[in-house]
Amino acid sequence: MKQPKICVIGAGSTVFVKNILGDTLHLAEFKHCHIALHDIDALRLDESTLVVTKLAHSLGAEPTVTSTLDRKLALKGADFVICMFQVGGYEPATVIDFEIPKAFGLRQTIADTLGIGGIMRALRTIPVFIDIAADMRSLCPKATMLNYVNPMAMISWAMSEMAPDINYVGLCHSVQGTAAELAYDLNLDANKLRYTAAGINHVAFMLNLEIQDENGEWQDVYPILREAYHTGKVPKPNLHNPRCENKVRYEMMMRLGYFVTESSEHFAEYTPWFIKEGRQDLIEKYKIPLDEYPQRCVEQIASWKNEIQSYVQAERIMVEQSHEYASKILNSLWTGEPSVIYGNVANNGLIDNLPQGCAVEVPCLIDANGVQPVKIGRLPEQLAAVMRTNINVQSLVIESLKKKRRDHIYHAAMLDPHTGAVLDLEQIWQLCNELISAHQNVMPDYLKD
Repeated sequence: MKQPKICVIGAGSTVFVKNILGDTLHLAEFKHCHIALHDIDALRLDESTLVVTKLAHSLGAEPTVTSTLDRKLALKGADFVICMFQVGGYEPATVIDFEIPKAFGLRQTIADTLGIGGIMRALRTIPVFIDIAADMRSLCPKATMLNYVNPMAMISWAMSEMAPDINYVGLCHSVQGTAAELAYDLNLDANKLRYTAAGINHVAFMLNLEIQDENGEWQDVYPILREAYHTGKVPKPNLHNPRCENKVRYEMMMRLGYFVTESSEHFAEYTPWFIKEGRQDLIEKYKIPLDEYPQRCVEQIASWKNEIQSYVQAERIMVEQSHEYASKILNSLWTGEPSVIYGNVANNGLIDNLPQGCAVEVPCLIDANGVQPVKIGRLPEQLAAVMRTNINVQSLVIESLKKKRRDHIYHAAMLDPHTGAVLDLEQIWQLCNELISAHQNVMPDYLKD
């Protein structure tokens, strides 16, 4: 009986690999699968190979584990392709994305999804995805790509237009993570929540949110949330990062009526209202962690050095099952056992008041028939309007890449809600020039001087 082959591109992201493959190796049908690890960093690839091998042994699994610097070799015959890489890395790419805008007075928090940082990340990342798609076409044409790379919406949109023949779904943990956070804030059992969310990645909203009471009846959670915020009971301190609070998201709930499914530090830079030059009062009021992503990177790099040593010395590596969707998708596609996840797919009639063809995040049924998105219909118009401000930026980046038009990069930055709220037109043009020049070695050919 054929065993599934899982190709992991960006396998040097060892902690993420450990979680995703730890989930997968718990599954009976994947105990003897083939795991092909690929990265361009030989040291990180070796570290991941060691971790995956020990993890498999600890879980009583006997997969075939191979590792290679040759992407095509890893892809050959794959049934699943999981992407988790970052083009340009923390240094120099992420540092450039923060430091050059900062010199113009444009401050960011995460800079991986929208804004000038998200635009630059898309420009250096999407061409790599199109190259991977070309390899898949010849080496594993029936494989399904599971993407965890940001900027999720722009990559997903590009794949649907520039590689429509590739089976693809973009994955994030913001929806299920938000449900867990809200349960924590309100002292509720997350397993007793039910909800529907929809929108675009990082700007999707909980359209309904209910909790089952002791009588088995479903109760709307939104009145509880509004009252808790009004009385100052929420948001609670963040368990995972004390620098980050959820005040932006709760404030947006009070203004728009619905809770957004991405963190406050993310959402603050998708809109023009929270990060403004000279407005330190806003930063303090909403507890916005400027330069948060670089700080996380530095901390993670430092902690990784200790963590990998513990893995080298350990005989066994155990991992609890995570809330990531990848293993559910692999199991459902391989066995036919149905599951429901939230995926990023093309808006082919799924959300009526968002542009057709853009990337949307909606519930998806997964079984042997593949990824089957659920039609949502119309979103509340105020939510769709916020999303369209982000989609404007995304569409111009996609058009720039498709038509090799440099000017659309400037147009995208000009229409970006956060960038346009801080910089004037001359500054935006100069900022784009400097960033494109600084990223020359990872820019697509039409942007190289």
